[in-house]
Amino acid sequence: MLLVFEGIDGVGKSTQIRAVSEALRVLGIEVVASKEPTDGPFGRRLRASATTGRLDPAEELELFMADRREHVARLILPSLARGAVVILDRYYFSTAAYQGARGLSWEAILAANEEFAPEPDLLVWLDLPPDASMERIRARGDGANEFERANLLEASRRIFASISKPYLRRMDATQSVEAIRDTVVGEVRQLLGARGLHADGRKPTDTGASI
Repeated sequence: MLLVFEGIDGVGKSTQIRAVSEALRVLGIEVVASKEPTDGPFGRRLRASATTGRLDPAEELELFMADRREHVARLILPSLARGAVVILDRYYFSTAAYQGARGLSWEAILAANEEFAPEPDLLVWLDLPPDASMERIRARGDGANEFERANLLEASRRIFASISKPYLRRMDATQSVEAIRDTVVGEVRQLLGARGLHADGRKPTDTGASI
């Protein structure tokens, strides 16, 4: 199962991923948590550009796509194949939103990614106005990087709001960590149950014993 947290910077994605991961592990579920950009060679170049200056939009998009192809092949698909719940801090929806805010077609970016990257079973969009987002960024002691300009955050938020998928759930990011966590964990358990799986991923007839 693939669970993705999205939203502009400062909405609390990392906090939620820690909280949800812990809650699912308590239920006996194997969780693989990851992020994009990754710490691979393409991802490192993208992270560096956040402080040294944004790349050309087309070049930046190429790096995001290359980083994601590697991520999908090396981590996401193998983890899903063995039955783990994969939780991502950003995915191709962020690429669509942030590159779309720079003038590229966000619809075309989604379509290009959907050709090779598995769609999530649940996409949690943590929504927060950019002014509140910037307050949180300042409160944690971070200076805004090149991806965290107010006008870019507003344009990116509008694109997130335009994405319509049956697996997308918008959640008010001003809610408590616990309230969001409990809602997400409940949805994950429902999705597992709909597939005839226990909380730990086993089918009802599977005792977990090996022959």
